[in-house]
Amino acid sequence: MACDVHFVGSIGLDSVDEVFQTCGSLLGPHLKRVPDGEPGGRRLWISWQLPLLRGSPYLQPVASERQGDVAFYPLKLATGAKPEDLHFGELGYAREARVSYIDFCTARDKGILPRHVRFQVSLPTPLAVVGPFIVPEAHEVVLPAYERAMLREVDALTAAIPGRDLAIQWDVCIEMIMWDGRLEAIPGFPGMESVFRDTFQRLARRVPIEVELGFHLCYGDLDGKHFVQPVDATKMVELANLIAESAKRPIAWMHMPVPVDRSDDAFYAPLRNLKLPVGTELYLGLVHDEDGIEGTRNRMAAARRCVGTFGIATECGIARARTPERVRQILEVHSGAVKEGA
Repeated sequence: MACDVHFVGSIGLDSVDEVFQTCGSLLGPHLKRVPDGEPGGRRLWISWQLPLLRGSPYLQPVASERQGDVAFYPLKLATGAKPEDLHFGELGYAREARVSYIDFCTARDKGILPRHVRFQVSLPTPLAVVGPFIVPEAHEVVLPAYERAMLREVDALTAAIPGRDLAIQWDVCIEMIMWDGRLEAIPGFPGMESVFRDTFQRLARRVPIEVELGFHLCYGDLDGKHFVQPVDATKMVELANLIAESAKRPIAWMHMPVPVDRSDDAFYAPLRNLKLPVGTELYLGLVHDEDGIEGTRNRMAAARRCVGTFGIATECGIARARTPERVRQILEVHSGAVKEGA
């Protein structure tokens, strides 16, 4: 049975043009949306936001803390800064998207991409950026200011790109890890459910109805690996149901990762409790290059025993810790897995 393909965000090829060319030639009929591959600093997801935060006159670094082999410089409110003055200007997402949209239109006009495909822009939830880069005691002040700036990015995106051509995805990582509750370094907190409901409602309602809206539930991708592996789909189903209930508007798709070694029914069984609105597409991160087309088809078969219709994707982006050659191999696995009879 053929199915659709979803790309979470980063695609580690050498250029935006190559992303559109390769995805279009290998998977065009199976695509509903395509991102620009998030080149440059965006390949490391939120990392390109750290210089922006560091450049704010309202923030200053605290002493360096080493975490593994990476040095992080968490930020705090600058001496003398007043919380009410805290403000962020452009975050860069809309500006990058406007340029890539021109390339997207060119690719579509040339027939490289099908006419029906939308241009996808993936945005981190504000907590995803503030959580790792701002000291916890400053979250209460910095998070609302950064969220306001991110929502202005949504406004700029939707003003610059026609709604019929645009799809926006919120990348839900820190919230997913908190909801899962097993990573000591990113714990949950009292009242988390209520806070998440309000946040997802704000993020969803800022996206105009004519723009497609999707969510990527993420267990992290540092060095190409999850922060913690999901035990099964239970926690993802719970959070997806909470998002769907909170959004108060149509959701075009929901994406969930699946570990490479999970072809067992136990992992997928909780999907029977998924309560997505009619018309919402489900994409499962079943594609892994470690075991190629055969392994992907095995996971697809297991998923079909528990959920009816779904599309396929990788667990997360496919740029970090991956060469262009390996990325092409992953795209070819997508192509082989979605052929008739897969």
